[in-house]
Amino acid sequence: MSATGPVLRGLTAVPSLPDQRDVPNGATASPAPDELLRRIALGDERAFEMLYDSFAGRVFGLARRIVRNPSQAEEVAQEVFLEIWRRASRFDAARGSATSWVMTLTHARSVDRVRSAQASADRELKVAYASHEVEIDSVVEAVESSFERKAVQKCLTTLTDLQRESITLAYYSGYTYREVAELLTTPLPTIKTRLRDGMIRLRDCLGVEA
Repeated sequence: MSATGPVLRGLTAVPSLPDQRDVPNGATASPAPDELLRRIALGDERAFEMLYDSFAGRVFGLARRIVRNPSQAEEVAQEVFLEIWRRASRFDAARGSATSWVMTLTHARSVDRVRSAQASADRELKVAYASHEVEIDSVVEAVESSFERKAVQKCLTTLTDLQRESITLAYYSGYTYREVAELLTTPLPTIKTRLRDGMIRLRDCLGVEA
C-alpha cells in the first residue's frame, strides 16, 4: 500500500469531527503519542489511525481558530496528518513532547495558509492570534515581527525543556497558561515562571530590546 493510503482513508473523518473522547466499552487505551509516532515512523498504519483518533479534534480546532474558515481548516488538518505520516521519523522526544510537536506542525501549517491569503504581516499576526485568549507580551510581538522562524527555532534550543515546551504550547499552539499547565502536568505558577524566564532568555538570544 502506498504511503498516502492510510492517510487518505483516515482524513475522510475530519469534516464530521467525531468526539474523540468517547471510548467504547472494552476498548484498550491507546499507547502514548510518543510511542505512536515511533511506530508511524516504521510505517505502522494502525498507529497512525490511533494518533489520528487522539488528535483530529484538536488539530482541526486549532486550524479553524487560526484560518477562520472551516473548509480551509479541513484542508490544513489533512496537510498536517499527511506531514505526520511522512515526517514522523523526525520527531525527537528529547526536544519536546509529541503533543507539542503535533500542535506546532498544526500552527505552522495554519499560519502558512493565512500568509498565502494575506499580504500584510500585521494582518497575519492579527488573524493568527485574534481568537486566542493568551497573554501575548511585547517580546513575542517583537520576535514575530522582527525575526525569521529559523532564528527563533535556534534560540528555542537554548531554553530548558520545560521553558521550550511551555512557550511552544502557549505562544505557537494557542493554549492558555492553564491549559499548558494541564498538558504538562505542572503547577500553573511554575508554568508562568518558566514562561517569563524563557521569554527573557529568548529576548536576550534574539537581541530584542526590552
